Amino acid sequence: QVQLVESGGGLVQPGGSLRLSCAASGSIFKINAMGWYRQAPGKQRELVAAITSGGSTNYADSVKGRFTISRVNAKNTVYLQMNTLKPEDTAVYYCNAVPDGVFGPNTEARYDYWGQGTQVTVSS
Repeated sequence: QVQLVESGGGLVQPGGSLRLSCAASGSIFKINAMGWYRQAPGKQRELVAAITSGGSTNYADSVKGRFTISRVNAKNTVYLQMNTLKPEDTAVYYCNAVPDGVFGPNTEARYDYWGQGTQVTVSS
């Protein structure tokens, strides 16, 4: 059974930082690359960061240099450290398993199931 639980969002001023966490069920975490998606109001959900089971990472150009994705396999958890946040980062953030070797904003998640997400609001 797929379980994804995101947390760590909140309201932050521009230039601030947040660290998101995603606890995933072990059955999907250990064998899969994992990714963070975000969906802003009125926009499609987009993939912004991904990490393979071996630790290789990819980032969307819009977040490169500001966001860092990491994972702790022993905890079935993936993190997204977000620094120098901008108002355009405001969105609901979700995690999911992603295909290995494929990365782009429209990359489909491996599972149709989505957690509740965590809201990130960047505003002064």
